[in-house]
Amino acid sequence: MSETASEHKEKAPKHLAFALIICSTSRYQVSKAGKQVADESGDLMAKMLQDKGYTITLRRVVPDDKLMIEETVREMLQSPNVDVVITCGGTGITPSDVTIETIEPIFEKLLPGFGEIFRSLSYEEIGSAAVMTRAIAGATNNKAIFCLPGSPQAVKLCLERLILPEVGHIIFHVRER
Repeated sequence: MSETASEHKEKAPKHLAFALIICSTSRYQVSKAGKQVADESGDLMAKMLQDKGYTITLRRVVPDDKLMIEETVREMLQSPNVDVVITCGGTGITPSDVTIETIEPIFEKLLPGFGEIFRSLSYEEIGSAAVMTRAIAGATNNKAIFCLPGSPQAVKLCLERLILPEVGHIIFHVRER
């Protein structure tokens, strides 16, 4: 790691608040019916973030619906209680996968390396199927947004190898004046 990156990471915020948005029509329908939602990826994200001392200020399940995803993300971007938004699901190539089309126009700054590196790391684990993920990240309104695939394996990989090592550093830079 460069000396500059080390200095920035040292100055980076250590306590961040996260909003977790699960994009899944099937899970949304279960929750609307008043039943307990099985959400392995959401549970894994929450545990990994909390184990690192971060706060989860919101966790919401929304359907694969552009309007509901956009409204929820924009609400979190306006909240003073949220530093980072993570969406989970809807990054594939099926017709119902609309998370990327919904979130990408919201970004003020795109972090193309996130998706590129994630696909490279995924390729090492799952092979050529990694080409089907459209995971992305960017920044808006002094906050970071990460759009992850819905599988627990992908969530673990993204958090361990990309988000947890860099999120404070990213927030440091998006808040720079």
